[in-house]
Amino acid sequence: MYPPRTRNSRQTPCEQCPLRHLPTFREFQPEELAFVSHFKTGELSVDAGTTVLSEGSHSAHLFTVLSGWGFRYKMLGDGRRQILNYIMPGDLVGLQGSLMGEMKHSVEALSALTLCVFERERLGQVYRNHPDLAFDVTWIASQEERILDEHLLSIGRRTALERAAYLLSFLSQRAAASNLFRGERVSIPLTQQHVADTLGLSIVHTNKTLKKLAERNLIRWADRGCDVLDPEGLMRAADWDGLEAVRRPFI
Repeated sequence: MYPPRTRNSRQTPCEQCPLRHLPTFREFQPEELAFVSHFKTGELSVDAGTTVLSEGSHSAHLFTVLSGWGFRYKMLGDGRRQILNYIMPGDLVGLQGSLMGEMKHSVEALSALTLCVFERERLGQVYRNHPDLAFDVTWIASQEERILDEHLLSIGRRTALERAAYLLSFLSQRAAASNLFRGERVSIPLTQQHVADTLGLSIVHTNKTLKKLAERNLIRWADRGCDVLDPEGLMRAADWDGLEAVRRPFI
């Protein structure tokens, strides 16, 4: 899964984790922080396009995204791809494989991606000795289910224009909450093929739909990705109320 250009060594002490100071994440209790700092075994840094986990694989590790973008996806036998969701800092990766024995989807880095690495075999200690952290893991899994519900609604009932507006608005808000933009206007590092594979549209239909959003001055598309120009207008186009402002846990 990991190509030669990876790095696996502990770089950032949990006590100095940059995510801890973001208002979107809840703070650890001292004993929780002490446990997580020993639970973490290192960091894995990969380039864009790297497959982090493959469908059907058995991984000895769990990961938390420390920085960068990635996505979860499934493939059909003829090569068609469905992107299920996107991963950003604070997201837990590989839990499905830990609980079900093998991964039922694949995970790929959308940009340069750094992951905190945890030993899967020690997950039981979380449930036995740290019930609040165990609740956090359950919350994270439930939140993922809730997001997938919204994505399914989008694919099943929203128009193509609404789907595209929702996706870009969702990614923009999540990235801002995770400090991926660092207070600046930074492009969402997508290609139009990523958008098509997420929305279940052809690349031609996707291109036409994105042009409509650009003509309304809601987005600007460039080689490096997509810039959201009018967040409120994009939400209105999607008929979506936006993300709730809640402090979420991470491991």
